[in-house]
Amino acid sequence: MEKIEHTTVPTNGINMHIASIGTGPVVLFLHGFPELWYSWRHQLLSLSSLGYRCIAPDLRGFGDTDAPPSAASYTALHIVGDLVGLLDHLGIDQVFLVGHDWGAVMAWYFCLLKPDRVKALVNMSLAYRPRNPERKPLESFRALFGDDYYICRFQEPGEIEEEFAHAGTARIIKRFLTSRSPRPPCIPKGGFRTSPNTTLPAWLSEEDVNYFVSKFDNRGFTGGLNYYRALDLTWELTAPWTNAQIKVPVKFIVGDLDITYHIPGVQEYIHKGGFSREVPFLQEVVVMEGAAHFINQEKPEEISAHIYDFIKKF
Repeated sequence: MEKIEHTTVPTNGINMHIASIGTGPVVLFLHGFPELWYSWRHQLLSLSSLGYRCIAPDLRGFGDTDAPPSAASYTALHIVGDLVGLLDHLGIDQVFLVGHDWGAVMAWYFCLLKPDRVKALVNMSLAYRPRNPERKPLESFRALFGDDYYICRFQEPGEIEEEFAHAGTARIIKRFLTSRSPRPPCIPKGGFRTSPNTTLPAWLSEEDVNYFVSKFDNRGFTGGLNYYRALDLTWELTAPWTNAQIKVPVKFIVGDLDITYHIPGVQEYIHKGGFSREVPFLQEVVVMEGAAHFINQEKPEEISAHIYDFIKKF
């Protein structure tokens, strides 16, 4: 880990912290919530040893990267703009892109908006779903799961931050990272305040948790929560890309216990032709047995091998 270099890069009006290691073709890793560059620690070490230059930023709003206060500054256009500016600053023309959770969502948008900058994509947990011109995302979530669904609960600025603060950062980090229930996370008001003390699985150490905690204690959760609060604004701004396909080579990986894999209709969409219709260069779908949402940390060796097996073809 001490071989990983940490630098700060100016991009798109913010300063972005990046962790990097290795030389060779570039692999750009995009993390999710509530995560950091650190979520890719295993893959950085593994793939750099195989001849790749691995770069994992703290995305806008996270860790040691700037966090603009307004949710309106967290649309997909902002995040992709940050990443394009990062590549331009580093003089990198094309990358292999790897995403998970919100990082997967932004990786899909990256491929939609700037496919010329992506050689191939390995994406985890969230399959590409084309924009529904008839209904905003939050309306869809409310219709499916009700107002207590976690994404709906995250919308009111300050409310969830207060619940997180009451529970304590360590409990919140553990609650998210160790969850293994495939059921939709519906949490009534005040539900995060009573987050239980969680026993850590073998793949997550107290040292790991403490790293996440130190950064979220310093930065707060608002930046990360703003991704959820910008969902509908992203929907409005991306209207010109309605019906657009993802036109880069793709490998998709999901755990069979992942909550995203159990959203109604998702498995049929992934396995019965819908996904490959929207992503015509989809080459591989991997469903990992016994794996939950935070798959890149839970199954690090397997995920590193899956990434390498795919990107080495290009």
